[in-house]
Amino acid sequence: MSKLLAANIFSHTRKTHALDCCFCCHPNLSSFSAIPSKIQSFHPSIAASFKMPISSPNSAAKIRLPRPLLPYRNSPSILHKNLLPKLQIHPFPRLRCGHKVNSATAQNFNVEFESMDLEKYARELEVAVKAVHMASLLCRRVQESLIFESNVNVQSKDDDSPVTIADWSVQATVSWVLSEAFGSENVSIVAEEDVETLSRCDSIDLLDAVAKTVNDSLAEAPSFGIRPPAAPLNTSEVLEAISRCNSPGGPTGRFWVLDPVDGTLGFVRGDQYAIALALIEDGEPVLGVLGCPNYPMKKEWLSYQNGYQRIVSRLASSSSTSWDRGCVIYAKKESGGAWMQPLLEKEKKFVWPNSAREIKVSTIDNPALATFCEPVEKANSSHSFTAGLAHSVGLRNEPLRMYSMVKYAAIARGDAEIFMKFARAGYKEKIWDHAAGVVIIQEAGGVVTDAGGHPLCFSRGMYLEGLDRGIIASSGATLHEKIIRAVDASWNSSCL
Repeated sequence: MSKLLAANIFSHTRKTHALDCCFCCHPNLSSFSAIPSKIQSFHPSIAASFKMPISSPNSAAKIRLPRPLLPYRNSPSILHKNLLPKLQIHPFPRLRCGHKVNSATAQNFNVEFESMDLEKYARELEVAVKAVHMASLLCRRVQESLIFESNVNVQSKDDDSPVTIADWSVQATVSWVLSEAFGSENVSIVAEEDVETLSRCDSIDLLDAVAKTVNDSLAEAPSFGIRPPAAPLNTSEVLEAISRCNSPGGPTGRFWVLDPVDGTLGFVRGDQYAIALALIEDGEPVLGVLGCPNYPMKKEWLSYQNGYQRIVSRLASSSSTSWDRGCVIYAKKESGGAWMQPLLEKEKKFVWPNSAREIKVSTIDNPALATFCEPVEKANSSHSFTAGLAHSVGLRNEPLRMYSMVKYAAIARGDAEIFMKFARAGYKEKIWDHAAGVVIIQEAGGVVTDAGGHPLCFSRGMYLEGLDRGIIASSGATLHEKIIRAVDASWNSSCL
């Protein structure tokens, strides 16, 4: 059927129409440039338009085609990449984004057609970015209320780590958005929070506050092209959305990994934190999104701690266009790029990809010039050991200590070159603290492994089982290898 459909398309070549194209340099699409001039010729009413894909300029394009081209619901797309090698007809030189192929009668046609997405995980990435963006705005409001009004309830978990309204609210919001987009029966989520505290009889006020925060966030859904709930969610529906995040993970199938507020201690102190969402398929992270509501566009501001929110609020108003405070960073596996976009300001609508720009890791490979990140808290990371490693490798800059997965964002954006974390005995790393950051750094050009040089394993449940000593992320192989050698030389003398 696909051969017959393709033959019918390419047999109609009497007319030509102008085509604005946005070809990209995906290695599997070398013959793709042959297709457009043929497609535009076969149908008298077609005016195809090409748009940039949502994730990367190095990926396939989206093509808009009319429904008459696809008369058979179950037939494969004529442009399915498995068929592309058969369509090597009149190849054009490889074109890049922004180039155009023009013909005489282009201006006569202006028809909008439904797009066919040639990218795997493209829909998942778009929904994930929207969900994290909504969650980031939610967290920003809660943190401002916490810092300036001191009216946000902060609870303590069994391990004494803090949890706030934002943690539960983000988990409910992201769970609802994913379930609405893909169907609750198709969504499996591994996440940090549960409903035990919220379900207690003495937590009615807390649950009501969470429900209000969730509904305030979902009321913004139309700004992101998402249909809001028909009526505000009641407390039972909020609890249900949170409790859906109970997947055990594992080596097979597909599941999402969510850390609703990574770095809650930084969050309650008015500093850096992140909302982290990743998609795992058969044990491998395939996309990652980091919402960093306090991540500044200026690198030097990253060093401010314990009062970050207060400092920024004095320097720039919320309507300031010169200070882009907060961003969402995202990447998709094997797309060849990572992307960053600023958080929406008030009353603006989300346009995908919404002013996104590509980010790359730093090109610095001289240890004397490199900056390394490490956690702020000493409870689950050894500052003394990383300091010794830094000295032996030749790192001379002061460490950049930050809360949460913002450290991964710093490496991906080129604001630092190395992230090292060596947990104390008994501490087990959780997959939601790393999955999104790993994809983003790798697609930005960096490297993430354990201290033995092995990839991190996300296929054994909620923990990073089999981790060799610690985690190392760096901007390139040269620095990475030096650190691994230094770890091997120093480990036996450490007290970890």
